[in-house]
Amino acid sequence: MNIVDLFLNYLTRSNAITIFVMAWLSFYFILTFWIFIARFLSLGSMISKERESMQTLLMGLRLNQSSILKKCESKDGSNEKMMDVCLNFANEESTKYLSFLSVIASTSPFIGLFGTVVSILETFGKMGKTGSATLSIIAPAISEALVATAGGILVAIPAYSAHILLKRRAYTLMSIIKTESDLILSSSSKDEPTPNP
Repeated sequence: MNIVDLFLNYLTRSNAITIFVMAWLSFYFILTFWIFIARFLSLGSMISKERESMQTLLMGLRLNQSSILKKCESKDGSNEKMMDVCLNFANEESTKYLSFLSVIASTSPFIGLFGTVVSILETFGKMGKTGSATLSIIAPAISEALVATAGGILVAIPAYSAHILLKRRAYTLMSIIKTESDLILSSSSKDEPTPNP
């Protein structure tokens, strides 16, 4: 028996709720990898652009056009409140979709457990109707019911891992942007004339 036959056999013996739970978990699984790949690449690109921009600032030049903080840099020197607004915008941009991964990681084991409980209840209901409760009847039904719990855990692990990895990349990006902001503010404060006493 190959994998496809096992899968089709499982689907024919499952109830509608179990199939719904497995479809929900499959959607979560695909969404997790889509978010992870898209955000990992996006954050990597943003980090490299901001590192280049920070290098130009350290050499005494102006920000690169590709920097997130470019909007905050004014011709007459950047003010601190405008820079805070841009830092908040950058923080929001860097942590985008992390809440989805957190929700997936925390809810998928419970969704899988729900599918298992429903399958076990159905198994006991069938046993009550037939009046037979042998191990050869109970064991396969319980093991099939536990597939939903295993599916929930299988989805939660990559979602949690992706959340942690993307959170770390977002932290790296925000550290670079904060350093750029400090450099801009320090250079603009040097340019301001000192008041005469």
